[in-house]
Amino acid sequence: MSVNYLSKQEQDRFFAVIMAGGGGTRLWPWSRKGQTKQMLRIVGGRSMFQITIDRLRDLISTENMLVITTAEQAEKLEAQADEITYDNYILEPMPKGTASVVGMAAIQLLARNKDAVMAILTADHYIRDVKYFRSLLESAFLEAEKGHLVTLGIEPTFPSTGMGYIEQGELLETAGRNPVHKVSRFCEKPDHDTAVKFLKSGNYSWNSGMFIWRADRILAEIEKDLPDLYAKLMEISPAIGTPVYDAKVAEVWPTIQAQTIDYGVMEKADDVVVLPARGLGWNDIGSWESLYDVLDEDENGNIHINCRTLHLDSEGVLSCSENKDKMIITVGMKDVVIVETDKAVMVCPKEDTQRVKEIVQYLKDNGLELYL
Repeated sequence: MSVNYLSKQEQDRFFAVIMAGGGGTRLWPWSRKGQTKQMLRIVGGRSMFQITIDRLRDLISTENMLVITTAEQAEKLEAQADEITYDNYILEPMPKGTASVVGMAAIQLLARNKDAVMAILTADHYIRDVKYFRSLLESAFLEAEKGHLVTLGIEPTFPSTGMGYIEQGELLETAGRNPVHKVSRFCEKPDHDTAVKFLKSGNYSWNSGMFIWRADRILAEIEKDLPDLYAKLMEISPAIGTPVYDAKVAEVWPTIQAQTIDYGVMEKADDVVVLPARGLGWNDIGSWESLYDVLDEDENGNIHINCRTLHLDSEGVLSCSENKDKMIITVGMKDVVIVETDKAVMVCPKEDTQRVKEIVQYLKDNGLELYL
């Protein structure tokens, strides 16, 4: 479905900013410190980070891909994708929310290209229809060039209470084959009844957290809505490309107040549009249960990741091990997730995999950092 209508000049000023600094505890115990979700080889023997880069290749050159992460993760990520040079890594000294990440990327890009258009993406999303995704990005680029703040919405497939929603306003135009709607409002995570109403109306998208805008345009919004953050970015900006850059970031970054780009900017901005994505096959891999929507199952609905299995009278079992020679055997089991690592083993009903966060919190509260 990709129509490839961006010229070479347009492609030269189109940049991808890949956020890859998350802790990744939602897939504990496989994902943990030093081996976060985006580094895991979940699909097709490639890590989520590598797959993110792969889906962008035909549209955005690796020279125009920036990665925002922590210093401790950067080296491991670079080892997985050496085509992105270390100069294209922006190191975040400590988490300060996505608003600061977006602002930092914007000033970095404006130092390279005053006409830069940036796509804010994350390194742990799964997208089945890659050609359609590229088509959406092409359309979003053209809308961003007009000055719009663009977000990609995801067609809801069930009444999720864990996702934020976007209410679609009037249809403004069609870019390529993709409809462009004015955003009426951003909606926080709803209760079940409200989510059902959103789904039935057909007028809401899930907020994917993927945004496209001109670097100067989003920086102007940050100046208007988050003036303190803007002032601190302006302290950092003159140091870009100089020997004092690292010292300046280390000095200024801890003083930034944490804020998300959604709450800090997007919910206040006027000129926001959404491109609703229908049938994209998107998943943010938010839990072990979500992998059932991504990975291939056998005839009994069983899934295995990096291990050998024997399932007797069992169905809906997801088995995962760090050791590819490990055999996981089940007898008479149904809808269970089993994860084995060198430090921990987790056995959990499929429907309770969101409770991994309780396990992680218990380990933190009880000084069991060894298992994190």
